[in-house]
Amino acid sequence: MSALFEPYTLRSLTIPNRVWMPPMCQYSAVPEGPEAGAPRDWHFAHYAARATGGTGLIVVEATAVSADGRISPYDLGIWNDTQVVAFRRITDFLKSQGTVPAIQLGHAGRKASTDRPWKGGAPVGADEHGWQPVAPSPVAFDERHPVPTELTVERIREIVGQFADAARRSLDAGFEIAEIHGAHGYLVGEFLSPHSNKRTDAYGGSYENRTRFALEVVDAVRAVWPEDKPLFFRISATDWLEEGGWTTDDTVRFAADLKEHGVDLLDVSTGGNAAGVRIPVGPGYQVPFAARVKAETELPVAAVGLITDIEQAEKILANGEADAVLLGRELLRDPSWARRAARELGAEVHVPDQYHRSV
Repeated sequence: MSALFEPYTLRSLTIPNRVWMPPMCQYSAVPEGPEAGAPRDWHFAHYAARATGGTGLIVVEATAVSADGRISPYDLGIWNDTQVVAFRRITDFLKSQGTVPAIQLGHAGRKASTDRPWKGGAPVGADEHGWQPVAPSPVAFDERHPVPTELTVERIREIVGQFADAARRSLDAGFEIAEIHGAHGYLVGEFLSPHSNKRTDAYGGSYENRTRFALEVVDAVRAVWPEDKPLFFRISATDWLEEGGWTTDDTVRFAADLKEHGVDLLDVSTGGNAAGVRIPVGPGYQVPFAARVKAETELPVAAVGLITDIEQAEKILANGEADAVLLGRELLRDPSWARRAARELGAEVHVPDQYHRSV
């Protein structure tokens, strides 16, 4: 059997194959009003196309636990019941195609309140639906971003509660997996790294203090997320800094902590927390980080990062470098990548009745 198309079971949930779609923001929600943050027709069509294409697991894009936790005013959110109802349309359809629906829960921290990428992605003010970002410390991401407001301990606890509330709503919305966004320089990742966390209280300084917020979020979500459903955590395995940042050694150590706190799989990416760093981007460039976590811990991992070729994806799994692969840009280009890969590898994948003429 092809490694790509071998089912994968976590807790009581079986995912039909190892071709997974990572969260990729669409910046297509309404920015304000009663429909703010709710998925629209674009989101339904976007995710439905990849489900009918045979993708085994789809992680819906970074979904904010509060309005001020969005990356942009046009991001999805799950802080109210209107959003829950809108998400059900998507999760119901994905399940009808045999695809497992997952949701990434996040807070953008100091990188919040920015414009859509095709508009330049610069920070926006109140006149463009923006707001004042918050962070572990009053340290701007770069010269374009404003200095964020330092979070008080009371506000930190409030955000932990917002993650739990978002997880409850995600369950009501029909999601089978929740993923906590701890990568790419957003709030949870900002606490992890000494590059962005300059606090001197219980949430800063030592490794134990810098990981405290992330583990509190994990515990709060795990407490409301059903025991039989998996919980993922996405991490940037390195800040790509020579010193003063989060490292691969930290990631390996933290993976063991996450497993003890009920996380079932680590979604391994890199970067995003330090501006201007050099990242050696190339095919599969982030796979070695996932492979190291898999080799040195007992926590399952998913690999991501310019995985585009069918043989390449199959080899990553066959070599034991990861338990699943996440295809981002390639699934944007080819929503039916999984169906095409199954044909090439002689495997079986779900094909809608309406599309059997394409087999």
